[in-house]
Amino acid sequence: MRRFVLSKWAKTVAVLRSSVVRPYIPATRVMTKDSLLAMLSKYKMVYVKPDNGTFGNGVMRVDYEAGKVQAYRYHHRTKVRKFARFDDLYISLKAETRGRKYLVQKGIRMLKHHNNPFDLRVMVQTNLSGNWETTGIIGRVAHPTKIVTNYHNGGKLRSVEALLSPYLKKEERLRFEARLSKLGLDIAKAMKARYPGIVEVGVDVAVDHQLHPWVLEVNTRPDPYIFRALKDKRIFAKVLRYRRNNRL
Repeated sequence: MRRFVLSKWAKTVAVLRSSVVRPYIPATRVMTKDSLLAMLSKYKMVYVKPDNGTFGNGVMRVDYEAGKVQAYRYHHRTKVRKFARFDDLYISLKAETRGRKYLVQKGIRMLKHHNNPFDLRVMVQTNLSGNWETTGIIGRVAHPTKIVTNYHNGGKLRSVEALLSPYLKKEERLRFEARLSKLGLDIAKAMKARYPGIVEVGVDVAVDHQLHPWVLEVNTRPDPYIFRALKDKRIFAKVLRYRRNNRL
């Protein structure tokens, strides 16, 4: 049985089968010229990402602003390119993808920490009793010059409390964390239904300005070591204990 699923598209298809999870999944399609144009026209901002990729490598943000001479632009790594015509944008994007399969996903305008967007990693693991358990949640803040939040791509690790306190009172934040914990469990169950060999998932969640969580990606080989950054060392200890048990 497969423990690891690399394809982002396969994982998206798997979680969309769950009616409980579906409201939290941004519109996502395999990228073609037509799908990119349709998504960009509808949402004005989208992310294109490699179907197989890690650490945020290859992810690009694409924006459309009607009325501007250079209405189209994309941000890749630290560079921004602008275009007057969609066809020119697409040609440039295709050159960046180098023939690989890419997805286009509705862009989420994320909450920010010190003017930099952040998302949240929800860790869900099979515990020592063989049941799913949410073992940790940690925030990842994007580097000022980049669009991705990944720690391996310059992102900074922060506690959920530090990131959400400006937006939620303590009681509200605790309820929101409980909501994220349940969402992680629901995602894990949806993935397990399709891929029975999976024993842990890391769920990347963006939060928009209406405080709605959006699942950006599901990782079946999540990095446990980012949880070392949390002040409460019991969290990392549990994450690592479950990881080692699941690898036996």
